Formats: sequence, structure tokens, C-alpha cells
Amino acid sequence: GTLAGMGIPQLGGYKPTARIYKLGLLLAASLTVCTTLWMVSSSLTSGSSSLVSDIIGGKGHNKNNNNHYNSIQPATTDGNDLLAGHLPAARVSYDQPAEGERVNAAIVALVRNSELDGLRKSIRMFEDRFNRRYKYPYVLLNDQNFTQEFRDGIAAITKNEVRYGVLDSDHWGYSPSVTPEMTEKKLAENKNRYLYGGSLSYRFMCRFQSGLFYKHPLLRDLDWYWRLEPDVEYYCDLDYDPFVFMRDRGIKYGFTIAPREGRRTVETLWHHTREWIKDNVELLPEKSLVNWVMGTDGHYNLCHFWSNFEIVDLSLYRSAAYESYFNYLDNAQGFFYERWGDAPIHSIAATLLLEKGQIHWFEDIGYKHPGNMHCPRDPDMHSKCICDPGKAYTYRSACQSRFAKVNNMARERMLEIIRNSEREYQLHGSSEGTV
Repeated sequence: GTLAGMGIPQLGGYKPTARIYKLGLLLAASLTVCTTLWMVSSSLTSGSSSLVSDIIGGKGHNKNNNNHYNSIQPATTDGNDLLAGHLPAARVSYDQPAEGERVNAAIVALVRNSELDGLRKSIRMFEDRFNRRYKYPYVLLNDQNFTQEFRDGIAAITKNEVRYGVLDSDHWGYSPSVTPEMTEKKLAENKNRYLYGGSLSYRFMCRFQSGLFYKHPLLRDLDWYWRLEPDVEYYCDLDYDPFVFMRDRGIKYGFTIAPREGRRTVETLWHHTREWIKDNVELLPEKSLVNWVMGTDGHYNLCHFWSNFEIVDLSLYRSAAYESYFNYLDNAQGFFYERWGDAPIHSIAATLLLEKGQIHWFEDIGYKHPGNMHCPRDPDMHSKCICDPGKAYTYRSACQSRFAKVNNMARERMLEIIRNSEREYQLHGSSEGTV
């Protein structure tokens, strides 16, 4: 075939072959590609140097809070990380403190050294959703000394202040009313009856969380606390401070999830509670939300606020009424001979001592503790949350529904119901646990 037949023009009288012409086009294309790649590479190198300088030099950060950036390893300068640029940009925006005042509060966790990974996960989500901006300190408590590995692991996940405390035998030990020998016998009897039925450390934990944690030196001067635990998840951005929200509205107790307690773990708890009520009427308010935990039959319906999440004005636990209630229970042996949990004790006390307006359901805080989860179903919250409201336990919970329906009860009415239920029990016998 001729050149004309192939559609190739003749240049300046020269008649190139088809092979030479194609080679020229190939060389021109290659030169264009090489030039483009060189320009892109130069641009990336310049941008990478700037990003590396920002990371190492702490550009844009508070000089007093850049200790974690100084420990970044050279591997951080990997090309993929720098090309995206997400890490430095996110850290800059996340570290900007939210406006407004803070209250005298801390985020408190009781944790073992072996739970480092679970607590790192919880703190990471808690930081991302709330505390990266509000910067409340963490108080971590342990019945053993914290290891250096644990401290380093936490330091790597938050730049906020972390205070470490160890529990002594006064905080982590037996009730004065029990003996180790009888406790061992009861643990063996209850081992297969319910979860943690045979666990001594779980009893220590429940007793500590029920009436001793707020007496620890690291919490003694706090006005508020927010409980955090390993392996929990926070699903929704919080653009306000729940502590300030509660303080400004006179709210003393905040919760997210309200399930029912296992009946076998609290077989005599309500009996002792009623005995304490009758002996301490003068410590009780004129009206309270007690009928959230007490059915019309005068017995405990097993509803409780799941205390692995709670935000509390510590004046509640430091009150004469709460101290009296806890001390009474501590002498009743149920922490060790049964398995009284801090959740039902906190919940019964809160509803005995507070009115409904002083207890708040944080429906907008998406939260999961292994076993149950809450996810807001308000469409306006969907842009702030990463969870499925259809899977939320809270909207199926009878106790959660009951909280929305009940109102305050007068103290005299409560006492009347208790007296009537005792007479009914003496005549016919009864059982606790109806909602």
C-alpha cells in the first residue's frame, strides 16, 4: 500500500515510510507522558515536605500538647498517608477546644491492665465523638499498679490529661458483714445460677462501684463524673457538653439504656430496700420517681439504668440518704452472698431520691456495651450517627417505655403501697419482678 492510500500526508517533498512515521508519533507521546509525570512528582514532593514539616514541627498545634507528634516514627511519612493528608488535617481540627465553660468533672474508668486494648478502643471513639474538643481529664482506677505498657498505650491514644489511681483494701475488699469462708461457699452455690455467679472479683467491683468509687482520692474533689468502660462504642457526634446541659437544668442522673436485672442476682435486695425505707423516711423527698422501679404490687420490677454508662452529679452519691442506703446494704451481705450489682442499687437510689425532672435519658447519645445498644431514631440525628436505629434495644425495652410513662409519686403513697404489699405477702405470698 502507498502512503497516500494510508492517509499519511507527504511532508516537504520527503516521503517517509509508514514505520518511521509511527515511530515519530510514539516518541512524541512518550515525551509528553514523561514531562507530565515529572511535573506531578515535583508537586507531590513539595507538598510532602510541607506536610512532614507540619507533623514534626507541630505546626498549628498548641506547643504544650504536641508531645505525641514528636514520637511519630519515620514510617508516618509513607507516600500514601501524605498524599491523602487526612491525618494531619483531622488532628488540627479535632484539637480545637470547644467554646464555653467546663464543669469540675472527669471521665472515670475502672480497668485492668489486661483490658488495655478494649479501653484504647473506647477512648478512641469517645475522643472522636466528644472529648477531643471538650478535653475533660480521664481518671483510670485499677486494683493493681498500672504497667508502663498500659500507660504508654493510653498516652498514644489521647492528648488529654490522664490520672492513674490504685485501689487499697478499703475500696477493694469484703463487706464488714461477710466472711471469706461463707463467701466461698456462696460463690460455689451460685456459680452456675447466673453470670459471674462464682466470681469474687466481680463482687469486689460491684461493691466498689456502688458506694466507694467516689471516695477515692482522685474523685474526692470532683463535682461530676462520666463512667467509661473497655469495649464500649459511641456512635454519635456530641456538639454540646452533657455536664453543662445537666447542671443548667438541675439534672442529677443521666443514662442511655434501661434493661431488667436478673432476678436471681437480687433475690433479697428489695426486701432490704423496703426495710431501709421504713427506717429512714425522714431522708426521703416528698415525691420521687420510685414507681419506675416499684410496681403497683409494691415489689421491685427489676428495671434499672445500665450503669456502665452514667453521667452523675456526685452530690447524689455523697448525700446523707445515699450514704445511709449503701451502708445498710453493705451490712446486709447481699454483695457477696448474692450478686447485687451497682446498676440496680444506683437505679433504686436515684429513683427514691430524685424527681423525674432530675433524671434524663440521653436519647441522642448512640452507645453500645456488649449485650445491648442504643441508636437514636430521630431522622435529624442520622447525619451525626453511624448506627442502625432498627437494631436499638432501647425502643423495645419495657423499662425504657415505662420511664416515658411514669411520673412522680408522693412519699406517703409509696409507703402505703409498701405496707399493703407486706400485708398481701403475709396472707398469700407473692413474688417480685413484675413491670
